[in-house]
Amino acid sequence: MNKSLDRPVVGRFAPSPTGALHTGSLVAAVGSYLMAKRHGGLWLLRLDDLDTARQIPGMADDLMRTLELFGLQWDGEVACQSRHLREYQHFFELLQQAGAVYPCCCSRKEIARSASAPHLEDDGIPYAGTCRAGMKAAAAIRSWRLQVSEDNISFSDLRRGRFCQKLSTVSGDFILRRGDGEFAYQLAVVIDDYLAGVNQVTRGEDLLSSTPRQIYLQRLLGFTQPDYCHLPLVTGPDGSKLSKRNHLLSHQLGTVTGREQSVLLDVLRFLGLNPPLELAGCPCHTILQWGIINFTELLLPVQGGTLAI
Repeated sequence: MNKSLDRPVVGRFAPSPTGALHTGSLVAAVGSYLMAKRHGGLWLLRLDDLDTARQIPGMADDLMRTLELFGLQWDGEVACQSRHLREYQHFFELLQQAGAVYPCCCSRKEIARSASAPHLEDDGIPYAGTCRAGMKAAAAIRSWRLQVSEDNISFSDLRRGRFCQKLSTVSGDFILRRGDGEFAYQLAVVIDDYLAGVNQVTRGEDLLSSTPRQIYLQRLLGFTQPDYCHLPLVTGPDGSKLSKRNHLLSHQLGTVTGREQSVLLDVLRFLGLNPPLELAGCPCHTILQWGIINFTELLLPVQGGTLAI
């Protein structure tokens, strides 16, 4: 059952200003837009700008102008993670007070040496809990970790169906804050969505394996769990995930100017829709309106693939 149908839908798209949009991120933007708008919901835009070292000057504006080229208009003001540091600190301290967080002095190399086998999940090797009982004497804090349980975390994805993961074997106790004070993605995104009232998260399938960690945090903090839909991934010819250096869609670089409509129609086809030929000469907002009326997650393909545009 889609719980979001029982309350107004609030979806979002959250790019990072570390590079221009590419075809994969446009699929995520359009998919999240259609998912939210088909029930008359809100579609929010948030800039995930915590990684200050990798941000490119002017890229935030380029991302927004590129979305507008495709007729994608967000509701309300643009949110930025960098404005939420006080809230991150508040909820981090609540977890500390609950005894759920502990300091860790382990380096990546030490964690790799302690692992019995390589691990292919998005964060690499699961953490074995070496510092749960306390750090080595005089050691420097490299991170703050959340202690996970042995329970399975399950949820129903609107495209993939039931997904289940045991955090203790997949990620282990995961990082909430770096030693330098920077908050980690998993904590930030959970709080960001809570603050904005997001109850529908539509994003690429590459983030599927991190969702149980976010659900675990939501439960600890007493937040309502959003509905999730993980979209098929756009891949390169060899089946690999696209990098931010490939297939760029940029207002600033002019890489899509004059062909926005054809690109948008290709994205709709990738999402399982079959737009009529008459839409070929229509403006993007008309194409999107057709997509809103005709889209359903039941049409989403089982597998991703290439998207040559």
